[in-house]
Amino acid sequence: MSADSTSAPAGTAPAGTAATEAVFAGAPAPAAPAAPVTEAAAGDAADGSSPHPDLRAHGLRLAYDGKPVVDGLDLAVPPGRITAIVGANACGKSTLLRALARLLTPRAGAVRLDGRALQAVPARELARRLGILPQGPVAPEGLTVIDLVNRGRSPHQTWWRQWSRADEEAVHGALAATGMTELAHRPVDELSGGQRQRAWIAMAVAQGTPVLLLDEPTTYLDLAHQIDVLDLITDLNRSEERTVVMVLHDLNQACRYADHVIAMKRGRIVAEGAPAEVITAETVEDVFSLRCRVGTDPVSGTPLVLPMGRHHGAAAAPEGATAAESADVRLADVRLTDGP
Repeated sequence: MSADSTSAPAGTAPAGTAATEAVFAGAPAPAAPAAPVTEAAAGDAADGSSPHPDLRAHGLRLAYDGKPVVDGLDLAVPPGRITAIVGANACGKSTLLRALARLLTPRAGAVRLDGRALQAVPARELARRLGILPQGPVAPEGLTVIDLVNRGRSPHQTWWRQWSRADEEAVHGALAATGMTELAHRPVDELSGGQRQRAWIAMAVAQGTPVLLLDEPTTYLDLAHQIDVLDLITDLNRSEERTVVMVLHDLNQACRYADHVIAMKRGRIVAEGAPAEVITAETVEDVFSLRCRVGTDPVSGTPLVLPMGRHHGAAAAPEGATAAESADVRLADVRLTDGP
C-alpha cells in the first residue's frame, strides 16, 4: 500500500476540545458518523481571520501545581517570525507556552488572538489557527505515521463535512514537507527519535495552523537530528510564513534559528529582541548564573556562547572578572577544524 492511497481515518472527528487534546496527547480521537463529501464541503470555511494572527499576552499570571510561576507578564509574538524562548529550568517557559495554547487558564491577565481573549475563541476555530506540539508526545501502540498525520485534520472536520480532497492533499503535503512519505505506513513507535519527531511535526503541518507552538522540539534527539528538526521548522517558516514559537535550551541554536529571542527568569521576561541584542554575556550570567564569553558564530554570523565552567577559561578570565570583562571574543579566538 502506498501513501497515495490515503482514505479518511476511522478516528477522525470534529475538533472540539476533546478531539483537539486527543490529537496531541496521542489518544484516539472520538469517532464521527460517516457522511458524503460534496464539492461545497471540500474547502475549509473561511473565518475572515488574518493569515498572520496577532498573538499576545497582557498582565499574565500563571501557576503550576498551585505555585505561582509567571506574574505580570506582557508579550507580543512577532507574526510570521520564529521566536525562541530561553531560560533556566523552572523559569516558566513551558508554562507560558501552555497558556499561549489555552492549555492553562491564567489566574489573571489574558492571552489574545487577533484581539479576542483566547478563552472566548471556539475550540474548533482555535485549533485551525493555533497548534501546539508538547514535549515527548506518545502515539497509541501500532498507530502508523499516516494515521497520526491524518489526525491533524480533525479541526477541519464537522458533522456535515467529513474527509475531503483538501484533507488528503494537506496530509500528503505534510508528509512530503517533512520527508516522511516513505515511512507513511510504518508504526510511529517503531521509528527512531528523529523520525518520530518528524512524524509529529508532520501532523502539526497537516493541521494547517498559521501559528505553531513547540515545547523543546529537540529534546532526546542527537545533534544531527536536532539540526534536522530545526532546519525543518525553519523551512516551514520561510516557505509558508508560519509564526513559530519554540522553547529551546541550547542558546547557540536559538541564536542560529530564531529571528526573535525571549529570555525569561523567575517567570518574567528580562530581555527580548534580535539574538544579538539579547544573548550577551551579561544576560547569560543574569539568567543562567553562568559566566561565558559571547562571540560571533563563524558559520551563521549569530552570537556564539562559550560557557566558562570552573575548570575552563581561567587564563582568559581571571578570578573575579565580570561577564562584561570577559565577553569580547573575536572570530580569530574561535578555532575551526574543517577535517583531518
